[in-house]
Amino acid sequence: MVKPRLKQHDKKQRTYQIVTIDTQFWREQDKCIQEVGFYNPHKEQTQLDLSIFVDLLKQVAQSTATFVIF
Repeated sequence: MVKPRLKQHDKKQRTYQIVTIDTQFWREQDKCIQEVGFYNPHKEQTQLDLSIFVDLLKQVAQSTATFVIF
């Protein structure tokens, strides 16, 4: 199952990258499948590349209930 997670990118400014992670192996390897966007809580900016994200959801067999809406 693939889920989007926030990965800390910068320590001082606290910006985050939105990455997709295989939930079966993310605790063991701490590797992401692909970066699909970023989130900046200070400026309340979010950028998400939906075409890459939708392609990843089509490739995997299961998706979470939250993203079935797309």
